[in-house]
Formats: sequence, structure tokens, C-alpha cells
Amino acid sequence: MNFFDKLQASIFQNQSLLFVGLDPNPELLPADYKSEDIIADLHNWLESIIRETADFVCAYKPTLGFYEALGVPGLELLEKTLAAIPSHIPIILDAKHSDLNTSSVFARRVFTQLNVDAVTLSPYTGQDHVAPFLVYLDQAVFILCCTSNAGAEALQKYPTEELPLYLQVVKESRNWGTPEQLGLEVGTTNPEILARIRSVAPERLIMARSIWAGGSNINIKEILAAGLNSHGDGLLIPVPQDMFSQPKLADHIQSLRAEINQAKSEIFSETSTCAVWLPDVSVVNLHPQQDLILKLYDVGCIMFGSFVQASGATFPYYIDLRKIISNPQVFNQVLTAYEKILNSLEFDRLAGIPYGSLPTATGLSLRLHCPLIFPRKEVKAHGTRRLIEGNFDPGETVAVVDDILITGKSVMEGAEKLKSAGLNVRDIIVLIDHEQGVKARLLDHGYQAHSVFTLAEITETLYQCGRINQAQFLAFRESQG
Repeated sequence: MNFFDKLQASIFQNQSLLFVGLDPNPELLPADYKSEDIIADLHNWLESIIRETADFVCAYKPTLGFYEALGVPGLELLEKTLAAIPSHIPIILDAKHSDLNTSSVFARRVFTQLNVDAVTLSPYTGQDHVAPFLVYLDQAVFILCCTSNAGAEALQKYPTEELPLYLQVVKESRNWGTPEQLGLEVGTTNPEILARIRSVAPERLIMARSIWAGGSNINIKEILAAGLNSHGDGLLIPVPQDMFSQPKLADHIQSLRAEINQAKSEIFSETSTCAVWLPDVSVVNLHPQQDLILKLYDVGCIMFGSFVQASGATFPYYIDLRKIISNPQVFNQVLTAYEKILNSLEFDRLAGIPYGSLPTATGLSLRLHCPLIFPRKEVKAHGTRRLIEGNFDPGETVAVVDDILITGKSVMEGAEKLKSAGLNVRDIIVLIDHEQGVKARLLDHGYQAHSVFTLAEITETLYQCGRINQAQFLAFRESQG
């Protein structure tokens, strides 16, 4: 799983935009942890912070300089601290590395030996400095574009307030890496600066810094309104450093998380002009893909009523997955759901079935860095008259991506076209399985079908979560015989 997906999963699981700075600063060490062994004291303190915050934050950010200042024991402490962080929560190493000559070796150290998920970098040496880090496709970088340090204003706001250097950094760095690989680090107490950066880079993840330096004057709602993107995310908020020395840290973190989530909800209920999905239910025996099911229903991909099908039959439901591509938040999660299945399979290329699944197959091809082909629905009478579009070699194994299994006819026809070209097809992956024995029929023809969820699972989840009523639920059950 790449950094972006890991972060999104962590944000959803803990319902939090908060990240924790894990800095072994002896000056902040609480009195209760002080003894004659400063390294052991810092280790115990940092581990207690992780224990008390792991259920309420989305990321951890250790600052390399604090560990380096403690010498070899400090670097050993860093490795112990990283090991104590739960594996599902991403780690952003604050390094501000800016040495062009050592970029490659430093990237290898932090990404392959320390196994952190992202690193902060200084932009002054440009793209050549950042490129060695972007070679690691599942990791990410945050480019420092603005700092709250008063002494930096002469540089950051040069040459003018209207065209400041920090915005030029934002504009230039957008060309260095994809939104999944490259975010922005913004240190400021001024919502206007955040808003200017967000307007220039609407698609970038922003890690805010120093927002609490304003003390009691800080208005978290203004910070969120300025920094969140149009989908209600894309902004990470730091936990105030002084909070770590207070007793009952978990209670303080929960309170801050609730304040941020409440402010976020108010902002989008007041001003949002686009559909932003926020979870609003709690089910004891939740489906692993419950949130995605609810999103698909809420954006109109799954409807219940009385619908005439192409066959002339009337069903109490209708599935329209074409709407997914118009909602990036949902589309991203759909790709993640497919990706989890594909990561357990072996194949050389992906194939999308025209036309409904081609956007999904294309997205997965980009995510998995896997070549894509597709069988034509019809063969043109001119040009190359190719049955299969894209490059491939006979004998390669292809994983077939489709959107929904109803009868299995279209996906089987596509698979047979691929086989006629000398390709091997073993696995077929879809988002929704209508069931009715389709998987068994595919297996009889030598194809193993995999689905993110079944129509029955969708309906059961929607009923449990109150999205559909009992009459709609029973109508579906009756339609399934």
C-alpha cells in the first residue's frame, strides 16, 4: 500500500486529521519520566505518547534532528520509536534534507532501512534534489514551502506580497511529483496563507505546522476552512507540543479530535458546493467495506425502488457504477478495494472489459505500475483491425477487471478474446457480484472470480445502517428467490 492510501485508511479508521510529532526533546520531558538515564527516559515517554494516541491520530512525525543531537544512542532511540508505532499508521520523517550530493543514499536509508512512509524536504536545490526520493513509488515527500519563522519573511515574501517566493515553490513543486507522492509542508498561524496555497494547489496534501503558535488567538475553524480541499480532506493538523506534558493525554487528544471534526462538519454543511461523504453510522458487526458501500449508495450508484431492466424484467434495485468516476473520493476508495484483491494474485498485465470498467482498469494500471490491455467490443473494419488493444506477448498471464457480475456473459466473452490471442486468463476481479451462481459458472470455464462485495452484503449493510427500510430490504430478498 502506498503512503497516500495508507494515510487515507488511517484517517478513516481513527476519524482524525491529527498527527503527532515524536520529538525526544529533553526540555519537554515531564518530571514523572526523569531519572539518571536520559535515553531510557525519553524512550519511555515517547512510547507512552504512542500508546495513548494510536487510536486517535492518523500519522506520526519524528524529527530526525532531535535524535541526531543525542548521538549514536539517539539514532538507536529513533529505531526503537519507529518500531513502537503501529504498522497501519504512516510515519513522516521530518528531516528537511537539502544536500543534493547525498540525496540518493539518504533516500535509500530512510525508505529501505528505516522504512518510513514519507519524508520532509527543503526545495531550494530544486527537482534534482527531490527526484531520488520519488523513485520509491510507495513513499512520499513533503516539500517545505512556508515557515512561520519571522526571520524568514524577507525571503518567503520576496519579491512582493502579491507574488511571494513561497507560492512560487508551490507552483514549481507541483511539476515534480503526483499528488499521491508529493505534498506540501506549511508552517503558519495565518489562515490567509493557507488559503492562498490551497488555491494554487487544490489537489495537494498539506501538512500544517506551527498553527498553535498563536495561542488562544487560534481559530481552528478558520484554519480548516482555508486548508481543506473541496472534498473535505487534504489537510493534516499537528497535536500541540505542550499537550504531551499534560496528564490524561488520551482525553485531551480525543477532545481536540472532536473539536476538529465538528468544525469540519460545520464548514461543509454551511459552504460546500460538492458532495462530500462523511460517515454517520455505527454498526457493531460492520462489513469490511461498510464505508464504501454507504458512499456508493449516497452518491446514487445503488438505488432501490422499481426499475425496468434491459431484459424487460422489473427489479427492486438498480446499479449504476458509471457515476463513480465523477466522485474522486469514492473512485479512489474503489481502486483501493480492487487493489487489495489484486495484490494477492499473480499476473503480467491487466485487462479491462469495455466500456464500463476501463476507467477503473486504467486507474489500477497506474497504481500498480502494470501494463494495461483491453479486448475490443467490436473489431473495426479499417485500420489495424486488432482484437486486443495494447502491447502484449503470447503466454503472458492477464488479470481481468470488470465492474459487476450479473450473468458473466460479457466478461467471459472478453476473457475468451484474450485467450484467443495466446494469453492466459485465470482471475476475474469485479466490484459487485450479483451472485445467482455466476462465480460457479465462471469456475466451470476455468476462471476464478473475485469480488469486493456481493449484492446481498450491500443490501444487508444498507439495511443495518438505516439507508433502506424493511420493505425495501424484503423486496430485495424476495427478488433473489
